[in-house]
Amino acid sequence: MTNKIPGFRRKEILWAYGFVAVPVLGFLIFGLAPLVASAVLSLTQWDMVSSPKFVGLANYVDLFKDEKVYKSLFNTVFMLIGIPLGMLLSLLLAILMNQKIKGISVFRTIYYIPVISPIIAVSLLWQWILNQDYGLLNQMLWNGFHITGPNWLGDPHWIKPSLILMGLWGGIGGNMVLYLAGLQSISRSYYEAAEVDGANGFQKFTKITLPLLSNIHFYIVVMGVIGTFQAFSQIYVMAADGGPEFSAATVVFYIYQHAFEYFNMGYASSLAWVLGIIIFILTLLQFRLSKRWIYND
Repeated sequence: MTNKIPGFRRKEILWAYGFVAVPVLGFLIFGLAPLVASAVLSLTQWDMVSSPKFVGLANYVDLFKDEKVYKSLFNTVFMLIGIPLGMLLSLLLAILMNQKIKGISVFRTIYYIPVISPIIAVSLLWQWILNQDYGLLNQMLWNGFHITGPNWLGDPHWIKPSLILMGLWGGIGGNMVLYLAGLQSISRSYYEAAEVDGANGFQKFTKITLPLLSNIHFYIVVMGVIGTFQAFSQIYVMAADGGPEFSAATVVFYIYQHAFEYFNMGYASSLAWVLGIIIFILTLLQFRLSKRWIYND
C-alpha cells in the first residue's frame, strides 16, 4: 500500500477543507470571539471611550441588587403567557386550514403574511391600532359596544397584554404551518382504527392528534421561550423607555439601555451572560422534561 494521495483526491480534500473552513471561520469571528469578549467585558467597567477598568464580579453583584433587573425579568416571564395561547389558536387555525376546500391555499397564505412582515413595520402598525385616541381597536370597541377602550400602551396594566396580542397576531401563522404539516403527516389508519373501536371526535383528537403532534408542541415551546426572552424590537418601538413604570421592558431591552444609552458596556455584558444562562437552563429543563410527554411514533 502507498501513503501517497492521488492528485485528484488531494484536490477534492483541499476543496472540502475550503468549504468547511468558511462556516468555521464565520463562527470563530462572529460567534466565539464576541462571546469571549463579552465574558471579559462583564468583569470590567467600560464606557466605550476610555480603557476598560477591571472590577471582577462587581457587575454581577450590582446586577442582583438592581430592582429593574427583576422588573424586566418579570415582564419577560409574564409575556410567556402568549406561548400557550398562540399554540391553541395556531392548532385550531391549522385544523381549519386542513380542510379540503377550494381556495384554502389563499387563506393559508393570508394567515402566514404577518410572519414574513418586518417586525418594525408590524410594531408601527400596532402602535397605531392600539392608540388610545384614534386607534382602530378603541374605535371598534366604541362603535360596536359603546365601550371606552383603555390606554393600551400608556397604562402599566394594559401594555403587556397589548404586546402579547400583537405577538399572537404575528406568530400564529408560523405555528399554523408547523401544525398543518403535522396534521397532514398523520396516517388515516390511526383514525380508521379508532372509529372501528367506537371512538368519537373528541377522543380521536385527544388520543391520536395531540400525542402525534407532541414533537411540534415541544419545538414551539422551546423556540417560543427563547424568542420571548430575546424580545426587543417591538418593545423599543412601542414602549418608549420601557413603557410606563418600566412595565414593558424586557431583559434584552434593559441590556440595550445600559449598553447604548448609558454606555455601561461591562454591566450590559454581565446582564447578557445572566440572560444566556437563564435561557440555557430553561432549554435544558425542557429537553429533560420532554421525555415524559413526547410521543415518538
